[in-house]
Amino acid sequence: MKLYPESAYIQLEFDKIRELLAKHCETDYAQRKAAQLRIHTHKRFIDEELKQSHEFKQLLQNAVYFPNDYILNLARELKLLSIPGALLTGEQLLQIRKLAESIEKIFRWFDAERKLAYESLYRVIKETYYEKAIISLIDEVVDEIGQVKDSASPALKDIRLSLYRKRTELRRIFDRIVAKLNKQGYLAEIEESFMNGRRVIAVFAEQKRAIKGILHGESDSRKTAFIEPEETMHLNNEVADLEHEERKEVDRILRQLTATLSTHAPLLNTWHTVVGEFDFIRAKAKFAGDINGEFPVVADKAQVRLVNAYHPLLYLYNKRSGKQTFPVSITLDESQRILVVSGPNAGGKTVTMKTVGLLQMMVQSGLLVPVHPNSEFGVFKQLMIHIGDTQSLEFELSTYSSHLIHMKYFMEHANGKTLFFIDELGSGSDPNLGGAFAEVILLELLKKHSYGIVTTHYLNLKVMAGKTHGIVNGAMAFDEKNLLPMFNLVVGRPGSSYTFSIAERIGLDKRLINQARQMVDDDQYRLDKLLNKTEQNLRDLTKKDQELERLIKENERLKKEMERVMDKEKHRQQMNVLREQNKISEDRITYLKDMERKLKQITIEWKKEEDKQKLIKQINNLLFNKNEKKAVGKAQKKIESKYQEVGGEIKVGDQVKMKRNHQVGEVLEIKSKRAVVKIGLLPMQVELSDLVVVKEKETKEKI
Repeated sequence: MKLYPESAYIQLEFDKIRELLAKHCETDYAQRKAAQLRIHTHKRFIDEELKQSHEFKQLLQNAVYFPNDYILNLARELKLLSIPGALLTGEQLLQIRKLAESIEKIFRWFDAERKLAYESLYRVIKETYYEKAIISLIDEVVDEIGQVKDSASPALKDIRLSLYRKRTELRRIFDRIVAKLNKQGYLAEIEESFMNGRRVIAVFAEQKRAIKGILHGESDSRKTAFIEPEETMHLNNEVADLEHEERKEVDRILRQLTATLSTHAPLLNTWHTVVGEFDFIRAKAKFAGDINGEFPVVADKAQVRLVNAYHPLLYLYNKRSGKQTFPVSITLDESQRILVVSGPNAGGKTVTMKTVGLLQMMVQSGLLVPVHPNSEFGVFKQLMIHIGDTQSLEFELSTYSSHLIHMKYFMEHANGKTLFFIDELGSGSDPNLGGAFAEVILLELLKKHSYGIVTTHYLNLKVMAGKTHGIVNGAMAFDEKNLLPMFNLVVGRPGSSYTFSIAERIGLDKRLINQARQMVDDDQYRLDKLLNKTEQNLRDLTKKDQELERLIKENERLKKEMERVMDKEKHRQQMNVLREQNKISEDRITYLKDMERKLKQITIEWKKEEDKQKLIKQINNLLFNKNEKKAVGKAQKKIESKYQEVGGEIKVGDQVKMKRNHQVGEVLEIKSKRAVVKIGLLPMQVELSDLVVVKEKETKEKI
């Protein structure tokens, strides 16, 4: 994106965004990329970087592990690989191994499912591949602490074996010498040490001539002398020669391994870039978490549609201070390209303008932004900004002259892919003349099909915006009763500067305020007063609309609650009906079982009873009585008039009444929970729980 002036990224504080992003970067690669954060003008690059940031943000939010643990800054090591004859140390080779290990983990992390779920992150490694031979080559030579292994070459193994033997022999001779001199009282407290890479004994200075050998030095106090005994000189020489041979062989092995790895230098450089790229993406995701960044829609055309957008730096500052940050919603499209924002000073006009500009730059840099996800950003190829006093002392230009120079550049270079911001358009000159030029500038920018936001106090620009297609008014809300800005942008109407209200707020003498009012043109004063009143009325209407919307939502909630209660009651009634139906069915089944039992009993009695006619009558009553319920009812009344319940334990010989059909009989036998009762001529088995003891009522005749 082309910026005008070059300091635009500083005026919009994009440099602070870069600094905050760089703090989350751990590798040099990511920090350099954050410091030089590029603003793209091609949608495919913007979409790709936004998706990468969004996908990594999802990983962080869901606490999903991603294997980019190592902080690898291997630019020096990788540069050495491309130099013939270079040598990487064991520690440097371990860093190369960590790079290969990190890449291996990343490739393993992207299984078939994750390749689909995080396709933008996967594309970072899609064009490269993993080469397992690199780790194998290093492991053959270097151990886990960076030392060259004995098995790295047969020569090194032989040298170290010889070195071990010579050191052991030297140790044995030295121990004998130390023991001997210790008995003689020649040795200092240190007893032995190393000087110039050779093993020496520490003796008292006055005894140094009593020992044959080479004097290698004395202590700072000159009380101790360090002597190499004559008996060990040849062994020390042999150890030194072997150590030199060991160093030569180790260097040869490391140089050979470095040369072998140099064939993989392009691949290793790619891996280093991949690790740095993932670190940069992680930094963007973490920064998005700080500012509550979301993934908005990006359209391949010039437009701005922000919903609940926050200035990220102001959001962070207020978050630390415990203050509220007010969002802004703005739309710039083909029908309203230019927004003219008016309202009181310190009401948020400039912050609103900077919010739009900064978020646009961030989105085109691939950063998630603090907006509602339904927000839709366009793609602009150049951004122009003119904010604040740009008076030039160097060229002896006045504020207004400097202002016009910037406006000249705007009008000459603006096009349909330009997003511009002008603070206090036309200021610095006579209000009438400056206002006229401001109208001309706006019309020219509109003619160029560019998009932008302009702040002003000029009345003529407010009037012009109200009657010109493509230009729309916007007002920063102000609470005139409490004389406080509300930091809320209302699009579609102009705003008042609240000049006299603010003067009253700061305590200016009312006499001076009234005097100033009398000096203002009547029409202008009435118009400003009308704007004040309109704004306050609109604010009151907005409150009423909000209250009405709240009541509507509450009504909807109560309606849903009532429907839920009614559905619950309907369900309860249906269940009751089912229970009653089930109860009737159970009674019917019981009745049929009772009929079956009676028929079986009649069959038994048929064989025994000689008076068949009586049994036929009972069968007829049992099977063909259509008014059974009435008969049962009559039988019940008859039984109740003749017998009374006495209750108590049922015994053989008691008269009992059946609760179900109110028949009375005599208990013939009791079997567990059942009793054999003779009713008429037929004995029947009946549950004890269905019987109650009765006795005949005494009649008046008996009395």
